[in-house]
Amino acid sequence: MFKKIISRFKKDEDKNQEVRMEENLLQEEEIQEGDYVEEDFAEEDLIGEEWQVEEAGEEPIEAQPKEEKVPEKLGFFARLKEGLTKTRQGIADKVDQVLKTYKKVDDELFEEIEEILITSDVGVNTTMKIIEKLRTEAKERKVTEASDLKGLLKEILVEILDYGDAHQLGIHPAPAILLIVGVNGVGKTTSIGKIAHRIKSQGKKVLLAAGDTFRAAAIDQLEIWGNRVGVDVIKHQEGADPAAVLFDAIQSAKARKIDVLICDTAGRLHNKKNLMNELGKVSKVLEREYGNATKDVLLVLDATTGQNAIQQAKTFKEVVDINGIILTKLDGTAKGGVVLAISSELNVPVKLIGVGEGVNDLQVFEPKSFVNALFGDDI
Repeated sequence: MFKKIISRFKKDEDKNQEVRMEENLLQEEEIQEGDYVEEDFAEEDLIGEEWQVEEAGEEPIEAQPKEEKVPEKLGFFARLKEGLTKTRQGIADKVDQVLKTYKKVDDELFEEIEEILITSDVGVNTTMKIIEKLRTEAKERKVTEASDLKGLLKEILVEILDYGDAHQLGIHPAPAILLIVGVNGVGKTTSIGKIAHRIKSQGKKVLLAAGDTFRAAAIDQLEIWGNRVGVDVIKHQEGADPAAVLFDAIQSAKARKIDVLICDTAGRLHNKKNLMNELGKVSKVLEREYGNATKDVLLVLDATTGQNAIQQAKTFKEVVDINGIILTKLDGTAKGGVVLAISSELNVPVKLIGVGEGVNDLQVFEPKSFVNALFGDDI
C-alpha cells in the first residue's frame, strides 16, 4: 500500500512540474500591484506561479489590529489549539479514528497512519522516518494495543521538531539584527510587524528597515505596521539599493542605541543569480558595518503552500545561511504537517508560527505544546 501511495504522489508531482514548466515557458507573467507591473524575466525563474501570491491578498492593512478571536483569558495554549483546528482535523483526528478502528498493532495499521501523514504534507521522506521509528519503538516497548500508539507517535513528533534553545529568536546579546527573507505573498511584512510588537513589548528598542525597495507597496505596508506598533522605519524611495537602506538603518541603529534592527528584504527576485546578488550585497554591508551584532536570518514560509514551501526553503538555503523558519497561516490549512517536513528535511528550527490574524498570534514555536495542541490534548 505504501509503495502505491508513493508512486501516486511521485506521478502527480512529475505531472505538476511539467505543467508548471509549460506555463512558465508559454505564458507571460502579469502581476498587478496597484500600478506596478513586473518586467519579463528569463526562463530560469526561481519563483513559480504558485509562489507569486498577490501582495494585496497577502497582508491586508487595516486601520487597527484585529481583535483576538479567542478570549485573552484562554491564553497562549488556547490560541494555539484554536489556530491548529484545521491541521488537527487533517492529521490528529484521522489518526484517532484509525486507532479506534484497529484493536491490535499490525502492518495494516501502520500503512493507514502512513497515508494520513503523507496526505497531510508531512512528506514521503519524513513519513518514512516517523513510521520506521514508530515500528521500532512499538516493538521494543512491546506495544500491542492500537490505542497505545498515540502517545508513542506524539513522542516521535516532538523529537523531530525539537531543536532545544534554537527555537528562540537570536536577539541576545544586543545589538542584534533580524534579516527577514522570503518570497512575496507569504506574510513577510505582517510577520515583521508582529515580531516588532513582540520584541518592543519586552522593553527593547526596535527599528525597522524597509529593504524591499522593488515595490512601493512593501515600503508603505511596513510604515503602517511601524506606526501601529510605535516603531520607526528607515526607508528610501522605490527602486533604491537595498544595501544602501541597510547601511543607513545600521548607522541609525548605532546612533540611537537600538537593541534589535529588523530588516525586510526583496521578495520578488526571479532567479537564483539575482537573489544571490542582492542578498550578497546586503550581507557584505551587514558584516562590514555591524559585524559585532547578533544576527538571525529568518525565512518566512506560507504553510498553505505545503510542499512548495519546502522547495522555496531549499532554494534560499543555497544562497543564504538560514537560522530559522517563520511559518505563517497555519490556521488556514489542514496540511500543517509541513512543519514536520521542514524540521526533518531542512535541519532548520521553526522559530515562529502564525496561528491567527491577531497581533499576538505569531507565537514562539514550542514543540511539545505544538504536538499537544495538534492532538487536542492539554499541556
